[in-house]
Amino acid sequence: MSGAPSDAESGTAAAQTAAPAMLEISELSAGYGGVPVVRGLSMSVRTGEVVALLGANGAGKTTTLRAISGLVKVVSGSVRLDGRDLASVSPSARAKAGIAHVPEGRGIFFGLTVAEHFAIGVRPSAADIEEVLEYFPALRDLEGRRAGLLSGGEQQMLAIACALIHKPKLLLLDELSLGLAPVIVERLLPVVRQFADARETAVVLVEQHVRLGLEIADRAYVLAHGDLTASGSADELRADTDRLVASYLGETRA
Repeated sequence: MSGAPSDAESGTAAAQTAAPAMLEISELSAGYGGVPVVRGLSMSVRTGEVVALLGANGAGKTTTLRAISGLVKVVSGSVRLDGRDLASVSPSARAKAGIAHVPEGRGIFFGLTVAEHFAIGVRPSAADIEEVLEYFPALRDLEGRRAGLLSGGEQQMLAIACALIHKPKLLLLDELSLGLAPVIVERLLPVVRQFADARETAVVLVEQHVRLGLEIADRAYVLAHGDLTASGSADELRADTDRLVASYLGETRA
């Protein structure tokens, strides 16, 4: 029988509950050519919280992230960042407002060096670059190397580093584990957790692999065929395998 939560555990839970919502999505429907891929989705992410968005291929996870960053048209519903309605805000203005989006496929430029990637957009200070390199020390000796010559894991480190260097309010990560060996992913995921804790950054982590997604998340939402089928704390969903399987299939469990 489990005992009562410790004072430290109770304090952490209370702090998360009290944290303000950085991202609020209400009854969101979004898609392509006027046809919704995601329907009626409501979710929130608090400051300093990591939320996993889970589901099989085609569930609507990537579309959700693209709607948040303004790359996909919202059919109905709303997206708010730190209380601000983003309906009329362009993708570039959303980025300036604090949304950093690391897309599936990493979104890096193969012809540019690591150092040149850091200089894209608003030029960071030497201290900002040094802070990011502390999270990804493997990039220190690669600053003069072109991104196309990096390994898959190094490219993913670079993509995340480029997002973190601007100290975002909201970090969107699409399929961080795609094409990477599990041992590489297990090195990258703790960095996301550390940054969220240290900078109080809200994180949405899109992930096909349940175990990996729930490993660092506080809470999770599960999509199937564009509909929300389950949500809850990471611990709850991790403990209820049957519910997760049913959710992935878009089924209602008896």
